[in-house]
Amino acid sequence: MRSLLLLLLIAISSGSFSQSFTQTLRGNIVDNQVQQSLIGATIVVMNTNPTLGASSDEKGNFRIDHVPVGTYNVQVTYIGYEPKMIPNVIISSGKETVLTIEMKESVIEGKEVVVTADKRKDQPLNEMSAVSARTFSVEETQRYAAAVNDPGRMVISYAGVVSADDGNNTITIRGNSPDGLLWRMEGIEVPNPNHFSNVGSSGGGISILNAQILANSDFMTAAFPAEYGDALSGVFDLRLRRGNNERTEFTAQAGFLGVSAAVEGPFSKNYNGSYLVNYRYSTLTILSKIGVSIGDNTTNFQDLTYNVYLPTKKFGYFTLFGFGGLSDQKYHLVYDSTQWQHFYDRYGGKYFANTGVAGFTHSYLFGSRAYLKTALAISTTGNGEDDLYINDDYHTIPFFHSDYQQHRQTLSSVLNYKFNSKLSLRSGIITTRWQYSLVNQNADSVTDPLITYIDQSGTTFLSQAFSQAQYRLSEKTTLNGGLHYQILWLNHSQALEPRISIEQHLNEKQTLAFGYGLHSQTQPIGVYFTEETHDGKTIQPNHDLGFSKAHHFVLSYNYLFNPNLRVKTELYYQALFDIPVSRDSATSLSLVNSEGGFETEALANKGTGKNYGLEITVEKFLSNRYYFMLSNSFFQSKYKGSDGIERNTRWNSGYNIVFTGGKEFVLSKQNDHTLLGFNAKVIYTGGFRTTPIDLNQSIAKGETVTDDSKAFSIQNPDYFRIDLGVSLKLNRPKLTSTFLLDIQNATNHQNVFGQYFEPSDGTIVTYYSTPLIPVFSYRVEF
Repeated sequence: MRSLLLLLLIAISSGSFSQSFTQTLRGNIVDNQVQQSLIGATIVVMNTNPTLGASSDEKGNFRIDHVPVGTYNVQVTYIGYEPKMIPNVIISSGKETVLTIEMKESVIEGKEVVVTADKRKDQPLNEMSAVSARTFSVEETQRYAAAVNDPGRMVISYAGVVSADDGNNTITIRGNSPDGLLWRMEGIEVPNPNHFSNVGSSGGGISILNAQILANSDFMTAAFPAEYGDALSGVFDLRLRRGNNERTEFTAQAGFLGVSAAVEGPFSKNYNGSYLVNYRYSTLTILSKIGVSIGDNTTNFQDLTYNVYLPTKKFGYFTLFGFGGLSDQKYHLVYDSTQWQHFYDRYGGKYFANTGVAGFTHSYLFGSRAYLKTALAISTTGNGEDDLYINDDYHTIPFFHSDYQQHRQTLSSVLNYKFNSKLSLRSGIITTRWQYSLVNQNADSVTDPLITYIDQSGTTFLSQAFSQAQYRLSEKTTLNGGLHYQILWLNHSQALEPRISIEQHLNEKQTLAFGYGLHSQTQPIGVYFTEETHDGKTIQPNHDLGFSKAHHFVLSYNYLFNPNLRVKTELYYQALFDIPVSRDSATSLSLVNSEGGFETEALANKGTGKNYGLEITVEKFLSNRYYFMLSNSFFQSKYKGSDGIERNTRWNSGYNIVFTGGKEFVLSKQNDHTLLGFNAKVIYTGGFRTTPIDLNQSIAKGETVTDDSKAFSIQNPDYFRIDLGVSLKLNRPKLTSTFLLDIQNATNHQNVFGQYFEPSDGTIVTYYSTPLIPVFSYRVEF
């Protein structure tokens, strides 16, 4: 505590100098439909004295030097286009701020029209997303308490999003399985970008991606446009930041979650290309290698992310991007029976999850009306686990083995065409070559031999095509519509999916929107290759499974009290059908409750489900150095298995209330030289559903046995958690330093996570979610 107080006093005193720190604000102004550079746009930094501004040049670029450090709104105007306000642009002394600003062409209805800037600061970057979508910024991932620069953890502040496990960043959206989430980067699908991920899952222990490399991106929770396919619940549409193309800059960070370093800069003074690279190495690994004890388990992870921008004079521009993550965990066997207090003390083994993507894009403008973007992504994922058990004679017995290797090559080409200011069209094709090598072996109990459930390798293809149009009937009314088609060549499953939305600006303060979409999703690849033996023959009962499907209906209303305060409500209904359920018997099994992994039972597309609810968000955007968001979700999530009985899904917590907020204080005479920030997040939600344990059957078998006839009939106690964050930001000449302390579960509240049967004493044991965890880090930018 004394050290923190001393640091605070030093910061205050060092910020008392009269020198004013400044930095450069640069960027590029383009048309939002076809990415054409806009020449002569006016850019103004609001609330500066004297007023600072600039105009875009023949390439759409602008530059404003000597902007005092601080947080500003930036206004952009251009003849024939709607004015645009960019909120909360942070100017720091350590690094230049570089923006890419997309402008929307005006729809002129008469001789004279007054066009005002859209004041909604949550508007998605994808202009064809009218409902259940919003943009999120890098600033939010860095500011929100316990977000730790992780998009997956940051979005649990939004309505309709619940953390499936506070030990990782897996999320469930509007009562859907976490597996229904689609990840895209630079316009093309990528595998799950998380460390310690489970096969078939969309989350993991910690994000591979670092906020240093992300640009503002979109997050969608329902009825998404036709360009997004093979997903049931939501979309992360990530964009990468281009590196500084004028000067070399560095960022370094050290903390509990790792040490990282980023570098960005130009290739030469006479070329506008740039590079941006970030590398991170696990702090836990470093501690173990220097002899600091971190327990019996060894945890390692490291990752690399990059984005390279290569413009040309005549052939458009190219980018090279990608990420790679290596993560593993070893559970050391304990060969000492005096330390076996619980049954799981006899367990040991190893686990790994590796992911890598290398991407390439080419963008080309055909005049002022057409824009073609082609992308190629080559990815690989590997997940594996070996679990061992020590018997009374200290012999190790294998009881689980898996090794899942998947390689994908995805090619997409998307054409944007703008007929005029009212009508635009976006069409594309996507083809994925899917190579797989899958092994799953499991024992019925620790004393039984391993049984092979999956042992398959091969190649298949998933092809998708879409076309969607936007027609702006007027400045206040926008209609979006399209079709998405996909086919899985493994078994020729097909789906044709209509999507439509309409957005009506009732006046400057009120917006009403409706959206509908039919959505389909393939099953996790291993599910198709479950093996069974009948009469000496091995068959694959799931080979011909079709897609899981859902109808999404959304009604949205947004009221803007002022540019910084709004209320948004959404009413939604989702009808799920063709969900895989048990084929051979009437049971409660359904993949809507999947948490990841590959189901090895014989399945059929006969299940149904429904999710419906109301979401109310009150949000105060960052202004006057404070912000808050109160997200309220009230919902139901139901399903039917092959037994035809309607039950709660695992994820039907009923309600979710999240408050997120923060306040900054200036500790220096000059604005923003030294900033002290406090951030908080309070989560109160109903508990997830669970299946009761059959104690007698568990005792007889010596392991946990659940009563599946009463599936998800028990609800865990309400979940409550407070996360706190404290930051100290120091702007100094050409250097910005930030100290960050995140305290997850600050009250150390015990939230029930689940139960299991303990064979050593024949009891049912309750286990809990993560306790209080402090995460400290230090970041420097120069």
